[in-house]
Amino acid sequence: MTFQIGDKVVYPNQGVGTIENISTRSFGSAFERFYLLRFGYNSVTVLVPFSNAANIGLRRVTKDREISRVLSYLSNGWSSSDSDWKVRFRDNTEKMQSGDLLRVAEVFKGLLQLHVEKPLSFREKKMLERARHMLVSEISIARNVPEIHAVNMLQRALLKAGLSLPNVA
Repeated sequence: MTFQIGDKVVYPNQGVGTIENISTRSFGSAFERFYLLRFGYNSVTVLVPFSNAANIGLRRVTKDREISRVLSYLSNGWSSSDSDWKVRFRDNTEKMQSGDLLRVAEVFKGLLQLHVEKPLSFREKKMLERARHMLVSEISIARNVPEIHAVNMLQRALLKAGLSLPNVA
């Protein structure tokens, strides 16, 4: 899969970024092409080698149909998660790194449910915030709406499952 300058893409565990440049760099006698990806929320840039883009899971923004699936998942019932926080954190980390939006929604919903029962650890709070950010930014881009509307979509879906969005720290 190739991208063009200006394309919005998803970098797993980080969220939506924009391809700002495509460059070539030499390493001895070998040349490698790179995408320069900028994340708007914190102006961080990342160089992603063409040869590694698929391996890390760089992908296009999700289609609207998948957004509907994610919102439906968030609105339906409760899910179970491991009670051992180390196992749960490892599983959630794998899901976040997969880059799959539905798996990010699983982490988000699971941590929200856990948050209802007891306070989250510092690391799980950070993961919840990152999952929230990834969902909001991708819904916003996919549906071409401001982020506040994406937040409202999330909130409506969660209310159907008896959950609510936490305050952003």
